[in-house]
Formats: sequence, C-alpha cells, structure tokens
Amino acid sequence: MSLNRLTRRLHYWASFAVALPILVIFSTGILLQLKKHWSWVQPTEIRGTGTTPLVGLQDVFATLQREPTLAVRTWDDISRMDIRAERGLAKVTLTSGWEAQVDLGTGKLLHTAYRRSDLIESLHDGSYFAGDWTKLGLFLPAGLVLALLWVTGLWMFWVTWSARRRRHASLK
Repeated sequence: MSLNRLTRRLHYWASFAVALPILVIFSTGILLQLKKHWSWVQPTEIRGTGTTPLVGLQDVFATLQREPTLAVRTWDDISRMDIRAERGLAKVTLTSGWEAQVDLGTGKLLHTAYRRSDLIESLHDGSYFAGDWTKLGLFLPAGLVLALLWVTGLWMFWVTWSARRRRHASLK
C-alpha cells in the first residue's frame, strides 16, 4: 500500500473515531476563549475600592453568610478565593458553582453570578465524565489523534498541491 493511500485511509478512519471527543474539545475551547468577553461563561469582574485590602478573610466570609441566596454556612461551602489586591476585589467561588465578588476596601458584596467556566473546563479536558479514565483514556488520545489528523491533512495537501504544480509546469 502506498504512503498516500495509507495516509488517506488513516485520516478517514481516525477522524471518524475521534469525532465526538474532538467536537467537545473544540466547542468548549471556543467558549473558554470567550470567557472574559461573555458573562454567561464567567461573571464580569467588578472593580473594588482601593488597592490595599482593608478587610480580612473573616469579613469576606461574614459578607457571604449575610447573603441568603448564596447559602454559605461554613468554610466548606467555599471552593476557592482569589484575592485581586490591585483591583480591590476578592472573587469567591462557591462549591455550588456560584461566584461572589467582595470589595476588599468596604467588605460589601459587589456581584453574584453563576460561574460556568469551571464546568466548561472540566468538559474540555474530559474530567467531568469519569475523572482520570476519560481524561487520560479518551480525551488525551483524541488530542493525539487530532495531531495525527493535522499531519496527515498537511501531507494530503502537499501531495495534491505539488502534483498540480508539476502538472502546471509541464504544460508550459
């Protein structure tokens, strides 16, 4: 079997085999690229007052507890806290998927919204489905096959382009 025929056959069947994981990877990748530009994916960051934090973590926690819609009862309800001192802001991601932004100058709750970027990222890398098995056993090979599709696609392009070029040169 010639290299060209093998390349075409490999490209054909490999693209079929990884179609669904690649669809998930590129569609969620597009959403992640837009996360700072589309508040549906990740809430817009609000600027707080000042650049030196005047409130402590306990004050931020107390502010979150005062907001009934967030349902924060213990520190276990908080997934992570991102302190942006230069923006005067604490971005708090809750285990429920909500994000709260607290002013580090006043302790006031600035903004709450549902944060979808973490869910989209777990879909993107495959960890959402079944943890490491899907991530390493399906999405990693799909990414490697995508690299193979890129190489075989370039090869098919080169063969076609160079044949046309040679044919065009021979007609002159």
